[in-house]
This record gives sequence, structure tokens and C-alpha cells, in this order.
Amino acid sequence: MLRIAVPNKGSLSEPAAEMLREAGYRQRRDSRELVLPDPDNDVEFFFLRPRDIAVYVGAGTVDVGVTGRDLLLDSASPAVEHLPLGFARSTFRFAAPATEGPSGVRDVAGRRVASSYPVLVAAHLRAHGVQAREIVRLDGAVETAIQLGVADVIADVVETGTTLRAAGLEVFGDPILRSEAVLVRRSDVDEPAGLDVLTRRLQGVLTARQYVLMDYDVPLHLVEQAVAITPGLESPTVSPLHNREWAAVRAMVRRDETNRVMDALYDVGARAILVTSIHACRL
Repeated sequence: MLRIAVPNKGSLSEPAAEMLREAGYRQRRDSRELVLPDPDNDVEFFFLRPRDIAVYVGAGTVDVGVTGRDLLLDSASPAVEHLPLGFARSTFRFAAPATEGPSGVRDVAGRRVASSYPVLVAAHLRAHGVQAREIVRLDGAVETAIQLGVADVIADVVETGTTLRAAGLEVFGDPILRSEAVLVRRSDVDEPAGLDVLTRRLQGVLTARQYVLMDYDVPLHLVEQAVAITPGLESPTVSPLHNREWAAVRAMVRRDETNRVMDALYDVGARAILVTSIHACRL
């Protein structure tokens, strides 16, 4: 039975549960449940703190887990990223008072850095040959560390930057890391039984979220122009209509390009253009 660790709370919890649910797995109905067997799919779920998941996977206590890329790298665990999951995206960056004017990672040298991700920050600084005076670990409210005299620079997750600006800070330098939710596993052992099925299912969910099915009718003499706009994955399906001067075409199209593609098809001469969401798929 494949043992899967899932975040028990926080911003990763609900999206992870929803993705697994879409992939056909049972998910808990009560947030107090810590273990949930799913014998029909030969898996067992363990609901753990997101920060601990990479540690448990690395120790072999569970086979795989869903956590953030930032949490994985900060854990110093032998677990490795197996599959990016496309949600909970964030950017990890340095920030400092705007009046000090630091411009890059070199300006961190000799300064105190506060972060909830000290291992990740230390590795980034080593990679750039920069020696900080001290890396201060904080579990939250990192943006107040400078004002309280704990640090000179912070390294934190940045979404809109509103919280930083409210604290009189601004980001500087290149991003330390672009993070998202990932499926992790150990790299020093064979892939556990059932991981291939889990991977295919999750990839199917990702594809279903990224693509739609587009159907349209088009005159036969315009088919080649139309399918050039909607090439699909391997090739679109082209079927004859009762009116033999027209054909029906079906193809997968990226969801974020739907309206642009519909406009292009209409300009070519396609009509009855319909878009359908994909619930699940295997490619």
C-alpha cells in the first residue's frame, strides 16, 4: 500500500486535497482525521504539517508526499522533487528598507538575515559565495524583524509585496526561488509500488486543468487552415457532416488560449465553436 503524506492545514491543504479528490482518491471529511486508508486505490493518507512532510519522506516513514518546493529545499531531507503540481505558486526574495538601497545578493554580505527558511537561504548564499553575518530563524512575521532590530535583511515569500511595502521594505536582487506545490519522494530507493499510478492520475488532473476540448464546424476547403490553429496534441479529429461540404473538428486547446483560438477560428470561417471542460484524462 502506497503511503502518501498530505498537508494537514495551511495554504497547501485544500488545493492538495482537491487535486487528489479529482484524481479519484478518498479524502477526509473531518479535519481531525490524521490517517485515512483508501483500500480501493491501495493507498493510505497521512495528514502532517507541511514543513515536516519532506522529513518523513526522506526518512522513509511515508513513501511520497505533497509539500512546497521551498519547504523541501529548506528541510535538508534526502527527498527529491518528483512532480510539480501547479498550485500554491510563490516567489522567495530578499527585502530590506528602501532607504538602504541594496541591489543584489552581494549586498547581503556581512548583514544579519531573518527568514523562516534558514537552510534555503544559507544554500543560496553559499552558491553565490556570500557570507552573511548571521542567519536568524523566525517562524512568522519576518517583515517586522528589521524594525525590531533582529536583522538587517529579510528573506521571505513575496506575492503582491503589499505587506513588505507597509513595513517600509522593498525587494531587491533576483528571486531566491520560485516555488509551488510538488510531489516528493526519496531518491536513494526504488520507486514504491503504486507511484506510477499516482503520477499518471495527477498528470491527468494537471492536463485536464490546463486544456479544454474545442469542437467546431468548418467548410472542407478551410479545414487545413483551421487545424493549423488547433493542431491538438497528436492530431485533431476531423469528421464528415451530413452536409458533405462541411467537416466537424475536435481538438484539445490550452485553456488560457481559448478565446484567442475561438476568434482566430471564426475569422477563418469556422462556426458552431463549442468549448467543453475536461474532467479527467490520460495522455
